[in-house]
Amino acid sequence: MPRVTITLAEKPILELTAGQARRVAIAAQQLAGPVGPISNGSERKINRGHLNRLLQSIGLLQIDSVNVLARAHLLPIFSRLGPYPLSLLDGAAWPTRPGDRLLIEAWAHVASLVPVEIEPLLRWRQEKFATEPWPRVDRMRLEHPGFLDGVLGVIGELGPSSAGDIEKALEAPGRGVSGWWEWSVTKTACEYLFAVGAIGVATRRGFERQYDLMERVLPVEVAAMPTPTEADAKRELMALAARHHGIGTLTDLSDYYRIKNVSARIALAELVEEGELIPVKVQGWSNIGYLHRSARIPRRVSGAALLCPFDPLVWERARTERLFDFHYRIEIYTPQPKRQYGYYVFPLLVGEQLVGRFDLKADRLGGRLLVQASWSEDGADPSAAADAAAVELTRMAGWLGLDDIVVMPRGDLWRTLASRPGMTVGSLPE
Repeated sequence: MPRVTITLAEKPILELTAGQARRVAIAAQQLAGPVGPISNGSERKINRGHLNRLLQSIGLLQIDSVNVLARAHLLPIFSRLGPYPLSLLDGAAWPTRPGDRLLIEAWAHVASLVPVEIEPLLRWRQEKFATEPWPRVDRMRLEHPGFLDGVLGVIGELGPSSAGDIEKALEAPGRGVSGWWEWSVTKTACEYLFAVGAIGVATRRGFERQYDLMERVLPVEVAAMPTPTEADAKRELMALAARHHGIGTLTDLSDYYRIKNVSARIALAELVEEGELIPVKVQGWSNIGYLHRSARIPRRVSGAALLCPFDPLVWERARTERLFDFHYRIEIYTPQPKRQYGYYVFPLLVGEQLVGRFDLKADRLGGRLLVQASWSEDGADPSAAADAAAVELTRMAGWLGLDDIVVMPRGDLWRTLASRPGMTVGSLPE
């Protein structure tokens, strides 16, 4: 059979400045305007409708176990909507009744919360997981035949259950194995069954997954939706990625839902042909950009937000550098003496620029928000950056229920920030 070559339209039909592209990206991520009190001065009450509209716009929330400030999936909502009740997200993602579910856990960007109606678009990945090699699962099948069926049986009988609950019910082998790198047989079984779509996450206890049969996790109407072909699903996911990003290169857009570049290229060619995406030349970009046809190109943006390391605006580091001239790396896994900016560093967006970096930590026992380091970016006005940071830090501390904001004497902005109202100077440990 002859090989079919798909060629993307390489002749842009529109040219954008770097600033226009940057503002498109910010607006698409719902960060173009200020967050705060409504016009009469009272705080806006965030409700389920606000949350649903936001998630339709940005597409997903990455889940990560780091809890030095707050869980990663909580923070992008705060950056866009301001202080919101955590029970709102809990009720949308892990409700007591499946019919109330707005979000579902899935492998999307990585482990993510996604709007429940896109679950059919991810079924092709579940099918891939079911057919690809899983050495741990293959070994488990060999050493413990029938174990997967046993796990499904226990979940079917008990309802929402953790891996530990299932271990106890089965008196499973491998109990007592500790360490995130050493999964027990039951943990392996649960992760595999989750990846292939046999079970889903009904709720969480603390941060621990409580699994149930997928048919009981999904709303009935979603479970009944037809499964699109892999090609159709990938094309729709690429279209969604373009809408969430506003503008991006092939690699930017393919990263959003982790579509391999070969498939992404085919999908982009079709979306360009259909008029869903517009090829554009962006000043300073070496590769063609793709603008979603519904994207806004604002003349100016006026928002301000602290962005967690897993925020969709900045998680693809090459795109962040291209858009903002901002070299950003998460330094969690860097030994402390070699860290440049800190452990869990939040870029500060003001308007259309990233103007500073702040290493943040919640001291929950002491009721303090610790600003462990404060940095101003080259070319940014340090005073303006400190003003904006103080506002956002005050908002964040209130949301997290922390009474004090303590600025540690580290970084080139700490003195300016510490002089702002509500900030207290801390001392570094000896």
